[in-house]
Amino acid sequence: MIKNWIEAFRLRTLPLALSCIGMGSFLAAYFGEFNLAVCILSLTTTLFLQILSNLANDYGDSIHGADSEHREGPQRSVQRGSISSKAMFNSIIVFVILSFTSGILLLHYAVGIGSTTFYVFLGFGLAAIAAAIAYTNGKRPYGYSGLGDISVLIFFGLLGVCGTYFLHAESFEPFILLPAISCGFFATGVLNVNNIRDIKSDKLAGKNSIPVRIGKQKALRYHIALISLGCLSTIIFLVFQDKIRSIFLLAPAFFFFGKHLQEMMQADSSSKFDPQLKQLSLSTLLFVVLFGLSILGL
Repeated sequence: MIKNWIEAFRLRTLPLALSCIGMGSFLAAYFGEFNLAVCILSLTTTLFLQILSNLANDYGDSIHGADSEHREGPQRSVQRGSISSKAMFNSIIVFVILSFTSGILLLHYAVGIGSTTFYVFLGFGLAAIAAAIAYTNGKRPYGYSGLGDISVLIFFGLLGVCGTYFLHAESFEPFILLPAISCGFFATGVLNVNNIRDIKSDKLAGKNSIPVRIGKQKALRYHIALISLGCLSTIIFLVFQDKIRSIFLLAPAFFFFGKHLQEMMQADSSSKFDPQLKQLSLSTLLFVVLFGLSILGL
């Protein structure tokens, strides 16, 4: 039973969730604004939100038929019957509560209850919860309209990184938009790998993801652009910050990104795309860790 729930949590997606918080926190430390309580609570809240999203996607795709016998990736929990749809629905409610509670604690320590900033970020938090659920649920799930990429870019990139930085510093530094864009593009890349893998089953289920809309070959070119521009964005940030040495310290991450792109282009079946989800998630986390250590001089 516990094993079934751990599989439903999809732990291999969690490094990606940690990356945007790590990037925002490293940037806060670089600019002398780091707050340990904000870092810990940001990580906790984001992990709850990511698990909520995974559970909601499992439930929603099963309801809408995207998880069927035609699916190329690992079978989802509701699809294979290891977790009932009712139990999955109840778990979604639990993680909504956990995400909301953790988010309130985060805002309490970061900006204080009742401030204008508190209500702005409360709105962001509620939007994140709604986005996690509405991706594959409801009458018109936005993931079925090809809007998932934009959502991921915002929540795992711009809002995830810049929002974390702001909660540390209670101020905004425009240059952090560049590494925020990097995290957003890498996260969008992970979603794109998932959608390329599932292109056949998604098409049958009426899920009009970007790969379904533009086709596999163009989706692969789109993927190369996401990873390349993600790397370039942070390189530009480091150049502006006169941190040229840090670019070379990112070489291991660049190597794994290159290896990932090569394997993506060589994959000749949908099943061969599945391992690339974990590889890209871990490569992104490595990129963030190396970035943070290099700019802090550790």
